[in-house]
Amino acid sequence: MTSTALLTDHYELTMLQAALHSGAGQRHCVFEVFARRLPEGRRYGVVAGTGRLVEAVQAFRFGDAEIERLRAADVVESETLDFLSGYRFSGNISGYAEGECFFPGSPLLAVEGTFAESVLLETVLLSILNHDSAIASAASRMTNAAGGRPCIEMGSRRTHEWAAVAAARAAYIAGFATTSNLEAGRTHGIPTAGTSAHAFTLLHDDERTAFEAQVACMGTGTTLLVDTYDVQTAVNLAVEVAGVALGAVRLDSGDLLVQAREVRAQLDRLGATKTRIIVTSDLDEHAIAALAAAPVDAYGIGTSLVTGSGAPTAGLVYKLVAREDHAGQLVDVAKQSKDKVTLGGRKWALRRLNARGEADAEIIGIGEMPAAGGNGRPLLVDLIRDGEIVADLALDAARNRYKQSLAELPDQALQLSRGEPVIMTIFENGHR
Repeated sequence: MTSTALLTDHYELTMLQAALHSGAGQRHCVFEVFARRLPEGRRYGVVAGTGRLVEAVQAFRFGDAEIERLRAADVVESETLDFLSGYRFSGNISGYAEGECFFPGSPLLAVEGTFAESVLLETVLLSILNHDSAIASAASRMTNAAGGRPCIEMGSRRTHEWAAVAAARAAYIAGFATTSNLEAGRTHGIPTAGTSAHAFTLLHDDERTAFEAQVACMGTGTTLLVDTYDVQTAVNLAVEVAGVALGAVRLDSGDLLVQAREVRAQLDRLGATKTRIIVTSDLDEHAIAALAAAPVDAYGIGTSLVTGSGAPTAGLVYKLVAREDHAGQLVDVAKQSKDKVTLGGRKWALRRLNARGEADAEIIGIGEMPAAGGNGRPLLVDLIRDGEIVADLALDAARNRYKQSLAELPDQALQLSRGEPVIMTIFENGHR
């Protein structure tokens, strides 16, 4: 993997340099990642990006090219460059497992090590978690609105080329069935799908010729795009060309609710009762929910998904919560600035479950975690131990974990209307 060491902010290195000068850089510290609040109106979030994150930590190395860049730009002095040339994170990282739901205050990540090795990771960790968790949280709302109908991720052309790959991965964790992005398929093993755009139809002399060419090449199970010209005419042509075994038709414009009903009735009259209807066209969770009563079989979703459906970041922050004092003891530290107060101390977290196995609170405390008993599920798992990855990085494991975590939440979690987090966050010992 290419070095991730320069995917960071300049001030991480200047803090490092000053801490090395003062001697405080070797103090043992604990940093935590959390969200002060969810995006407005959201009822829960979904953790994604953990698998990418731990690999980014492993690749956080300052090779010759990175050191030369810092030297040429006069970012830090030579003694700091010497430290960086031997940098390798050797500490511990724990956190919420990928696919887990989260709430305000949830300690999604705890990074433990020296200040010098831990502070450098802030930017790259936040950039991955903020992006991927925002996408997964939006994807969750969409797959829930779809009510079991497959969702296809197709947002590559609406975001940065590598963000598209990460977005496809995050969406898959939160229940999307396939992606249009081939690199996401290669890198992460996500099933890919795609047939044709309007350009293919416009390339040919007429719509019949285009359909015949596609069916000849891809077989009758293909999906034909039927709204380039007139939908009713195109559906008739599609069935004439492919027969009643036609796999699917796609609608990409107009009033999708009305058109889906009309096309379903037309397909049934023509005998193509098993031909599916796929809809696209700037869908979000609200548009999907509005199509719940329509005879739609699958949704293709792009722009809204890869931009977080109005919440392009999860709002996560990385804060120092404990550090070693002069006596070698770990002491709690916290910000007291207005509107941005933090809670010091290394956290533990449990999800409290009622007698029905339904979550009713996120319990967060400091110090030794109490025995969970029968009504609490511990949320923190080891991700990196002594600098080595110990997390389960299997994407299917994250996908299954998401389903299990979401299933624990009250039914109100699935409501798309604006509301408060579906379960409360309770800080033990009266902390808020």
